[in-house]
Amino acid sequence: MPKNSKVVKRELDDEVIESVKDLLSNEDSADDAFKKSELIVDVQEEKDTDVEEGSEVEDERPAWNNKLQYILAQVGFSVGLGNVWRFPYLCQKNGGGAYLLPYLILLLVIGIPLFFLELSVGQRIRRGSIGVWNYISPKLGGIGFASCVVSFLVCFFVALYYNVIIGWSLFYFSQSFQQPLPWDQCPLVKNASHTFVEPECEKSSATTYYWYREALNISNSISESGGLNWKMTICLLAAWVVVCLAMIKGIQSSGKIMYFSSLFPYVVLLCFLIRALLLNGSTDGIRHMFTPKLEMMLEPKVWREAATQVFFALGLGFGGVIAFSSYNKRDNNCHFDAVLVSFINFFTSVLATLVVFAVLGFKASVINEKCIAENSEMIIKFLKMGNLSHDIIPHHINFSAVTAEDYHLVYDIVQKVKEGEFPALHLNSCQIEDELNKAVQGTGLAFIAFTEAMTHFPASPFWSVMFFLMLVNLGLGSMFGTIEGIITPIVDTFKVRKEILTVICCLLAFCIGLIFVQHSGNYFVTMFDDYSATLPLLIVVILENIAVSFVYGIDKFIEDLKDMLGFAPNRYYYYMWKYISPLMLLSLLIASVVNMGLSPPGYNAWIEDKASEEFLSYPTWGMVVCISLMVLAILPVPVVFVIRRCNLIDDSSGNLASVTYKRGRVLKEPVNLEGDDASLIHGKISSEMSSPNFGKNIYRKQSGSPTLDTAPNGRYGIGYLMADMPDMPESDL
Repeated sequence: MPKNSKVVKRELDDEVIESVKDLLSNEDSADDAFKKSELIVDVQEEKDTDVEEGSEVEDERPAWNNKLQYILAQVGFSVGLGNVWRFPYLCQKNGGGAYLLPYLILLLVIGIPLFFLELSVGQRIRRGSIGVWNYISPKLGGIGFASCVVSFLVCFFVALYYNVIIGWSLFYFSQSFQQPLPWDQCPLVKNASHTFVEPECEKSSATTYYWYREALNISNSISESGGLNWKMTICLLAAWVVVCLAMIKGIQSSGKIMYFSSLFPYVVLLCFLIRALLLNGSTDGIRHMFTPKLEMMLEPKVWREAATQVFFALGLGFGGVIAFSSYNKRDNNCHFDAVLVSFINFFTSVLATLVVFAVLGFKASVINEKCIAENSEMIIKFLKMGNLSHDIIPHHINFSAVTAEDYHLVYDIVQKVKEGEFPALHLNSCQIEDELNKAVQGTGLAFIAFTEAMTHFPASPFWSVMFFLMLVNLGLGSMFGTIEGIITPIVDTFKVRKEILTVICCLLAFCIGLIFVQHSGNYFVTMFDDYSATLPLLIVVILENIAVSFVYGIDKFIEDLKDMLGFAPNRYYYYMWKYISPLMLLSLLIASVVNMGLSPPGYNAWIEDKASEEFLSYPTWGMVVCISLMVLAILPVPVVFVIRRCNLIDDSSGNLASVTYKRGRVLKEPVNLEGDDASLIHGKISSEMSSPNFGKNIYRKQSGSPTLDTAPNGRYGIGYLMADMPDMPESDL
């Protein structure tokens, strides 16, 4: 089809030239080009260009079918394993209410403002993470690019152990098709003379035993690798195969099942909560969850882990939020999206945690009843032996069916009467709070708590299948966003085929992930969860905040938001972005570094003989791994800074190839970078400049080609959002 002159002019104007040097060398020339273009274009042309370019962007950029689909996609990205698996165990680990309050404060002070910031930036600039931060903060000496590399490494580390959790879920899912469930009762051990209950299970519980011994077959320490756990190795392989195939094909079919997959977890969790609340002792667990412990709230570790969970929960610093919002219309109310998704996310975390703590309350109640029964027998024995007088026991006490209140009354009386001799009696107070405080289950908490709840359901295999299907669904949703954060920057930078890169990435990740399916693998999951993402994510989010607030300019950004949204955001965000959030983030970073230096890192090991957890310090090589994980993820920041500031890249080198992007075509050619500023932008204002991101240009409509509203097979974009479409034909230019 012939093209009119306006279209031809637009094609020529859309040519963008960039090189590898643009990512590492000083980009002040780009700013000069912006200023020059603004000077030579009169006001009327700016308006015409804005309208023309705005409509072109809307037509060219893949878009969401409707607002609800976008909200569900954001919820699906942010609501995942972090809510059902990570949040409950961190909440339990850090004292329940002592963790909830800091989390809520950080959500309001850091989470929602920075989530709004990422949504706004993506929607305004309409580029991927590298393009956005390269555009916003060229004067940071490459920090924008470095933060993307940090995000890439964090995504890779997280993907390594998140898929292990999906593997755990697949294992439990495969074991759910039997009645009774295999974790319903302790196994029996037979020898030549008699049959008895497995001692490790008897000392703990059936669900705890199944998790540590049948599923993980865990060793006593991280130093005892024990070889590969073949059951978990097969499950991990299956998980990576599913992720790889889904990423290659793209799952726009998820658009059709998005309503189901996004709402299904809430149905399952509500059913579990209703059943858990009917269990004896559940209210004690929930009371423990909402009771803050002020002494724990003063520990920097609690605030650091709460901040990290905010980042995990909302996807801050990973680049996925920016990618999602870049497909929105320019006038979309992203402030409403930020608040809505943040509170849905928080509600989901609290919902899952309520179930966990209700079940923990039930388990503590069972253990407490056993404790009361054993100690009541000891008191009866002391009464028969004459060590205690019958006169001190109230007449209404019946030791054959003693209640918790009656036992505590007798315990207090005996403690007062036998003041000096009381320790020799070895009586236990049997307080349910003591059981709740010591019931630390670590990374397996959700698996142990939820499997305990489902054993009390009618038709328990059905609920087990539903729960682990939900967990796999949530995990895959998290993995798609995480893997996309790994693959997209590489595809955009090196222009490789996404399918080949996906296979290589998944195969490499599976091979490295074998360390997590050793008998000591769970300890490595804990190590990666504690140290691979915490500090790097803090640094990435700090850099994002600085880039927008102090380099791009908070006043200019607020004006952009006003122009984009049609109203000025509340002044609250101005003060959060400019003062409170960066100060809070920097304080958390400093406190975390100091706390890590003062408190040697360690982990909770499962001791088979004791059938309980015990805190152990990492060996020397473990300490080296912990430090290496943090240093490796943070290293790009100073490296790129030094390269940019010291001009270590030779500007005159002819070895740096550039890439010229045109509609539907990519041409590699050598370019004189020194005098080519004008070719970067031709008469366009900076806010409407053609994206240097590779993904945008190949989505353009072609003359004579069918109208497409999605990316071609998700090849150079967010693959799991796009339909499986044929490749777009090349332009005849």
